[in-house]
Amino acid sequence: MKRASGILMHISALPEEYGMGTFGECAYKFADFLKSAGQSYWQILPLGHTGYGDSPYQAFSAYAGNPYFIDLVLLEKENLLKKIDFETIDFGINQEEVDYDKLFENRLKVLEIAYQNGKEQLGQQIDVFKEKNKLWIQDYAMYMAIKYKTGFLSWQEWDKDIKLRDKKVLEKYKKELKEEINYWIFVQYLFFKQWNALKTYVNNLGIKIIGDIPIYVSADSADTWANGKFFKLDADKNPTTVAGCPPDAFSDTGQLWGNPIYDWKYLEKTGYKWWINRIRESLKLYDIVRIDHFRGFEAYWEIPFGDATAERGKWVKGPAIKLFDAIKAELGEIAIIAEDLGYLTQEVIDFRNETGYPGMKILQFAFSTKEESTYLPHNYNKNCIVYTGTHDNDTTMGWVNTTGVKKEINFAKRYLKLNKREGYHWGFIRGAWSSSANIAIAPMQDFLGLGNAARMNLPSTLGGNWKWRMKNEMLTKDLSKKIYRLTSLYKRVGVGDGSPK
Repeated sequence: MKRASGILMHISALPEEYGMGTFGECAYKFADFLKSAGQSYWQILPLGHTGYGDSPYQAFSAYAGNPYFIDLVLLEKENLLKKIDFETIDFGINQEEVDYDKLFENRLKVLEIAYQNGKEQLGQQIDVFKEKNKLWIQDYAMYMAIKYKTGFLSWQEWDKDIKLRDKKVLEKYKKELKEEINYWIFVQYLFFKQWNALKTYVNNLGIKIIGDIPIYVSADSADTWANGKFFKLDADKNPTTVAGCPPDAFSDTGQLWGNPIYDWKYLEKTGYKWWINRIRESLKLYDIVRIDHFRGFEAYWEIPFGDATAERGKWVKGPAIKLFDAIKAELGEIAIIAEDLGYLTQEVIDFRNETGYPGMKILQFAFSTKEESTYLPHNYNKNCIVYTGTHDNDTTMGWVNTTGVKKEINFAKRYLKLNKREGYHWGFIRGAWSSSANIAIAPMQDFLGLGNAARMNLPSTLGGNWKWRMKNEMLTKDLSKKIYRLTSLYKRVGVGDGSPK
């Protein structure tokens, strides 16, 4: 892993015209901005089809992409839409916030028009796409078709015959909902066509994409419905235990995620094929995969199903290195970043070291006055990724002005020599960029010096998250030059080879 840097900026936050960021013109402009700023990496959040709560970490599928990211203007250029089909529709009028309710109401209706216009002329290409993605596409499309037929109920509330995937009932729905199933396949065809074109453009600029995958899948997902045997479910396919994490700096009662827990004993008997397939498919989307909650492979926090908080959970041993040995044997050496934040035992540290994957250092966590922190830059080894903060942190200026502890802020000011003339956010970025970590990354909000209102997510809360959008005029030549100068000063300009190893 060579010395380089990048920017964390999710697709949804791009300043596209119709409600939220997409794979359209603004994404290409942002890639150009990264290049002019001397960056080697574009990090994004998961691209999955988001469900209840709009979190990219709770998706309807481990494989399917978010239909909201499909750019309507590109569809117009391909004669799948006319301008009149979408230009007067209300997708949300606030340029600085995503309105997910409006998108839910209106976006898929526009894609339905594209489907009717393109289903015959694109039939052959869609058949090829179906064959390439046969691992997951049919189950996902049927799941979505049934979900809409049932009034968007979770699959665990469906009639028992289809919930338990009775073969005769599956065949019945396959015929009855043929058109709806084909629509969802068409939507995924558009998603992957546009994403692959954007990724090719980004890679041709010499920039690699770091993509995020959650360790768990959603309880309400095509994966748990179609592959229940891989999870700890009872005879009626209800979870027996669910995932989360214990009380920590983010929450006094822990985080209750609610995702079903993997049946690791069964997965081991299958040679971990489900996880191997998931990593293989993710590497088609991204150049480097950051696995969220990596410590959960060594030991995970298991909470009794039905608990209101995560407090009564317990640590249970996971597959650890056995899983990654199996992945390596099948896929070879692959580019993975281990999100190793939270409570770390020596066993977790030894496990991560055994994999050889770089871990993460969060500068915002470095300034506890209670003890010497491993997040302080003078304690880094080179094989790590340093962040000013992540999507779960406040922005740097939000931390300084709103959510930080005064003693910690004062320590940060002394350690990083922060001053108002430079800007506290630039001081944090300088601290990351000047460190010994091989890769340094900061969220776009920190480069813009934005406060608490631009925070992406507040863990353990539902509603109000994942909404921030950047204004178009914020991407200036002056900003790209300033980032380039800093990046050049600390010898990180454009030398990333795409591999964190």
